[in-house]
Amino acid sequence: MRFLVGLAAAVVVAAIATPPPARAAEPAPATDAQQPGQLPPMGWNSWNKFHCDINEELIRETADAMVSSGLEAAGYQYVNIDDCWAEQNRTADGKLEASHTRFPSGIKALADYVHDRGLKLGIYTSAGTLTCQKTMPGGLDHEDVDAQTFADWGVDYLKYDNCNNQNRPAIERYTKMGEAIKKTGRPILYALCEWGQNQPWLWGKDAGAQVWRTTGDISDSWSSMTGILDKQVPLVGYSGPGGWNDPDMLEVGNGKMTTTEYQAHFALWALLNAPLLAGNDLRSMSDTTKKILANKDIVALDQDWAGKQGYQLRDDGDTEVWTKPMSDGSAAVVLFNRGLAAAPMSATTTELGLGKARDYRVRDLWSGAETETTGTLRASVPSHGAAVFRVWPAKFPNAAPLSTLTVQAPDFADAARPFTATLKLTNDGSTPLVAAQVKLTAPAGWRLDGRGDTLVPAVAPGRSWQRSWTVRPAAPSGDHVTLTATASYWTAWGKRSLAADGGAPVVTPPAPGVTPLSKATWLSAENGYGPVERGTSNGESKAGDGHKITIGKVAYEDGLGVHAPSRIRFYLGGGCTTFGAFVGHDDEKAKGSVAFQVLGDGKELTATGVLTAGLPAQQLTANLAGVRVLDLVVTDGGDTNDSDHADWADATITC
Repeated sequence: MRFLVGLAAAVVVAAIATPPPARAAEPAPATDAQQPGQLPPMGWNSWNKFHCDINEELIRETADAMVSSGLEAAGYQYVNIDDCWAEQNRTADGKLEASHTRFPSGIKALADYVHDRGLKLGIYTSAGTLTCQKTMPGGLDHEDVDAQTFADWGVDYLKYDNCNNQNRPAIERYTKMGEAIKKTGRPILYALCEWGQNQPWLWGKDAGAQVWRTTGDISDSWSSMTGILDKQVPLVGYSGPGGWNDPDMLEVGNGKMTTTEYQAHFALWALLNAPLLAGNDLRSMSDTTKKILANKDIVALDQDWAGKQGYQLRDDGDTEVWTKPMSDGSAAVVLFNRGLAAAPMSATTTELGLGKARDYRVRDLWSGAETETTGTLRASVPSHGAAVFRVWPAKFPNAAPLSTLTVQAPDFADAARPFTATLKLTNDGSTPLVAAQVKLTAPAGWRLDGRGDTLVPAVAPGRSWQRSWTVRPAAPSGDHVTLTATASYWTAWGKRSLAADGGAPVVTPPAPGVTPLSKATWLSAENGYGPVERGTSNGESKAGDGHKITIGKVAYEDGLGVHAPSRIRFYLGGGCTTFGAFVGHDDEKAKGSVAFQVLGDGKELTATGVLTAGLPAQQLTANLAGVRVLDLVVTDGGDTNDSDHADWADATITC
C-alpha cells in the first residue's frame, strides 16, 4: 500500500511541476442574421400541452416565464400560438379575427406584449378550408389577406398546417402562402406543417419556407419519439442554413416519459438541427426540465452557425451512435441506448471524422465535466438514455483521463436462478489511474458470491480492469434487480470517482397451456399514443377509453389495442410452441394504415403487408420453438401515423 500511495503522490507532483497548457477558448457563438431561419428557430408552442385550452393570459404568462426562467437567455425567442385562437367565421371584409372570449385584446396587442420582452410571436393556420380542430377558418384561397393580416399584427412566425386541404396539390397551396408572406415585406418565419406526405424537404425552400415538418405529429411517448427519429435518418442532406428539417416539437417536461428519455429526446433533436420548440408549461416546469431545455452546451449543437445536420453513424440494434461536425473543427457524439438495460457504448475519434491528434479534449454535455482521451469515447449509457460528448483535437488537454465504470448483466434475471455480473473500469486517457477502490453492491433479496469490494493497484492508459461475480437470488422481490457500483482513484489531477448501475428485469416463464396475451405480463410496451389497451381497442389514446375490438365489422372479445408505432415485448423463456392472432386496423377510425410484425429474439417470424381501415382481419400464426423473447410490432404502413389504430385480436401463446 505504501508503494501505491507513493506512486499516486509522484504522479500528482509531476503534474504540478509541468502544468498542461490552458484550455482553448470556446468559439464565439454565431449570431442570427436578419433573415429568419438562418439558424433553427427556438421557442415554445402551445399545442403539445394545452391543445385548444388557450387564451391571452396563458400567452402573456408564458412570455414572462420564458424570460424569468432563463430560456430567453439560452436562445429561446418565439412564443407560438397554435390552433383554436380565432373566431369561427371571418369578418365581413374577409379577415381573420381573434376569439372575442379568449383573446379579447386581439393579436396585435399580444404581439406588442411579447415584443416588449424581447421575444417574437408566432401564429397558426392551415392550408385548407378549416384548421385541424375545425374551430376556425383555414388559409386556403385567402393567402394574401391572411399574410397581410399577420404582418399588420406584428406576427413573426407562421405554422401552416395541412388539414381540410380539399385534395389540392401541396406544392401549389404552400407556395401561394410563401409568396403572400414575401409580398408583405415583413420577415415572418414560414414553417410548413405538411407532415412529410409529399417530401417537402425537396421543395419547401422553393415554396418560401424555412422549416418543413418531416412526419406526423409527435406525442409524449418513447415510441412516438423514436419512431420520428428513425424517419430522419435519410434526410440529413436536406437541411442547412435557411431551410431545416422539422421532426416536430419537443415533449420535454410533459410527464409521460422519464427524465432520461427526455434528455435523449432533447439531445437528438439538437443534433438534428431541429427547431427547438418547447411544448410544456413554462410557468410551472421543474428545475429538472429547465436544466434540460436550458443546457447551453446542447443548444449550441443545434445553433452552430455551419448548420450541418447530425447523422446516424452506426446502428447496432438497441444501441446507436450519432454524430455532428461542428464549425470549430470539433465533433459532437450521442451514444443512444434504446435497450431495456444499461449498455457499455463507445465510438472513436476516427469514426467521428476528427483529424489525427496526440490527445483529444472531451466535454460531457450533461455534466459539463472535461476529460481527455487518446481516441476513444466511452460511456455506460442507461436504458433509453443518451450520453452526449463534444470532442476537440488537442495536444495537451488540461484534464484527467476519460474513464468509464460499467456493470454488465444479462438481459433477464430468472427469479429462481443465479446470473453473472461483470464490473469493468476502463482508462481511455493518456495517464494512469492509481489506487482504485472499486465496489459492487447487490440489492436486497440478492447476494454476491464473495466480497464486493476490491483494490485495483493501477489501470494503465488504454487498458481495462474487470472482475465477474455470481449473483444469487436469496429472497428476491420486485420486477427488477439493480446492481450498483462505485470506483474512486487517483490521477495527476487529483482524486476522481465514478458510479454506475446495471441490472435486468426479473422474469418468470409463462404458465403451461394457452395464455391470452391481454392477461400476460409484458417486459415493455411502447405505443404511439396513449397506453396499450388490454381487451379493447386503443380508443382516444387515454387509459381505459377503448371500445370493443372490431376489424372489418367483425367483433372480437379479447386482444390488445395499440396505436402505431407500437412494440410489446414478452418473455417466453424458450418453452412456448405457437403464437396466434387476428390482426388489422380497428373500425373506430375510418382512415389509417398499419403493418404487423411478429419477432422472436429479434428475428421476423411472420408479418403482414400494409392493412388499411375497413379491411377484414388477417390471421397470423408463428412457431415459437426456442424463442426467449417475443415482440409484437406495429408500424405506420409507411406514411404518417394519423388514425393508425391497430388490434392484435384474440392474441394467444401456447406453452
